[in-house]
Amino acid sequence: MDNEPRTIDAVRFTCGIIDYLNEEGEAGITEIAEEFDRSKSSVHAYLTTLTEESFVVKESGRYRLGLHHLELAEGVKNQVDNYDVIESEIDDLAEETGEVAQFGTLEENDLVYLYKAYGDSAVETLSSIGSREALHCTALGKAILSQMDESEVRDTLGQAPFPSKTSHTITEYDALFEELERIRERGYAIDDEENIMGLVCVAAPVVLDDGTILGALSVSGPSSRLTQEQIEENFENKVKSAANVIQINVTFS
Repeated sequence: MDNEPRTIDAVRFTCGIIDYLNEEGEAGITEIAEEFDRSKSSVHAYLTTLTEESFVVKESGRYRLGLHHLELAEGVKNQVDNYDVIESEIDDLAEETGEVAQFGTLEENDLVYLYKAYGDSAVETLSSIGSREALHCTALGKAILSQMDESEVRDTLGQAPFPSKTSHTITEYDALFEELERIRERGYAIDDEENIMGLVCVAAPVVLDDGTILGALSVSGPSSRLTQEQIEENFENKVKSAANVIQINVTFS
């Protein structure tokens, strides 16, 4: 007997259209049909339905996401406990360091970015609020994994080798467990060009007194600015302090 959960192709295709419009900004029927290898008539029917439901807006024959998504996003944000505490501390961290500051959490074995702020010297990164990334190749993800025991890490990541994003990516469990031990000892994680070449990230986990892993926060910047020396002198204490502030505020809120 097949125990695999049932899936619905129409729903999958609808989600694909929404994701595609989110990435591209706008698109026409022909572009979407070619992207998904679907007929124009089929794509038109889906877009018409999405437009009627206010998920998509049609302008001059092209389609983009509607503002209804803002309402949905606000509703999801309100489900995240102490979002205002996270937002305030990440804003302060970005201003203090001048770099990109982010907060991420674990959902369905992925790292999900909850909030992102830019300092005066920040460089753009690929992450965006709500986007997902692998745990093993990001400082945020490794900071979260460092608070799990070995069996939890294996259950979360599944079978190795893990996908390699760059030549620096850790892809095997032995190396990963050694790295997680170093993270626990020093209290912060480093993504040393493991996800994007030229970009370094420093992250600290946020763990409540009852052991709940709230997530992790990070500072990201070019490798020329986030050298090991600079991390130890300027960034290590900042990310650990910010994580501690969130932990305290959440505990006593």
